[in-house]
Amino acid sequence: MAAEACVPLEAKVAALRQPAAYPVPPASVEVIETHMSWVFLTPEHVFKLKKPVRSDGLDFGTPERRRFFCEEEVRLNRRLAAPVYLDVQPLRADANGALGLWAEGEVVDWLVVMRRLPAGRMLDRLLATGAAQAEDMRQLAALLSAFYADLPPVLHDPEAYCERLAREIARHEARLCDPALAFPVADVRPVCAHLRLFLQRRRDLLAERVRGGRIVEGHGDLRPEHIWLGTPPAIIDCLEFSRELRTVDSADEIAFVALECERAGAAGLGRVLLHEFAALSGDAPPAALAAFYQGLRGCVRASIALWHLKEPRYRGSSVWRERAGHYLQLAAGHARDCTH
Repeated sequence: MAAEACVPLEAKVAALRQPAAYPVPPASVEVIETHMSWVFLTPEHVFKLKKPVRSDGLDFGTPERRRFFCEEEVRLNRRLAAPVYLDVQPLRADANGALGLWAEGEVVDWLVVMRRLPAGRMLDRLLATGAAQAEDMRQLAALLSAFYADLPPVLHDPEAYCERLAREIARHEARLCDPALAFPVADVRPVCAHLRLFLQRRRDLLAERVRGGRIVEGHGDLRPEHIWLGTPPAIIDCLEFSRELRTVDSADEIAFVALECERAGAAGLGRVLLHEFAALSGDAPPAALAAFYQGLRGCVRASIALWHLKEPRYRGSSVWRERAGHYLQLAAGHARDCTH
């Protein structure tokens, strides 16, 4: 791995932009940068190169760590998208120093290789175009109910679970109220107060979820852009880097998808998902619990959206501030509902 230290990320990205870097040169290569990865899309495949980032709860700082998390990404995502996650493949330097996905040469990094899914059947696209249907929600409910049924419980201490939720509320409240971000604190505080009141009043309900084995190692990031409703359906991009973040109540994940449907103007489809999941799984928690989770997820997503303003490339954009405001508005309604 000595070569890795000599090859800057920019050189790896530049090489992978070129069709000649691939065993069968594709007709085109599209490139997307995310917070943690560079993603290279050919007509048939997706190649994901993790950035050497280190932050709270995340360490991709060495090639060994990146290889490990590439392998974890494939292992975990095969639970819900086995035909999509194909392999972990090395990026190599040949004898002349040229970088590519060669069969021979010195390994300089690692990539996840995926089958590319047609974008038209991603749930975010279906919601944006108004094409999502109740049958799509039934299909998703069937996939997720079978998924959670196969997962063993991973958290058994009700008090620890409640304390974790309390810390999560506090962490995202502090982020949303960071003076440097100039977000309306007067709108944030009441939402978090309602969520804390639910924790205080309904610890029995949360304890019942723990004792019932409902806290599992799930997906952790069940956003519509990760849900493909083709045949067969698939869910991609789980949180491979943090077991803690993907340890969730199954009702929390379902409620989050319903919240995202509401954000897209399709609250009725979210209600269909909640109803169908309850019918198929036999797990029908009180509406107040779904409202609590939706209020909390709304705060989390508002916090994540607003935190983009910490990065220089986003500071001049109004998109993330507007998105944070919309999430907080949704969170406020559900937080009130969970305590009434």
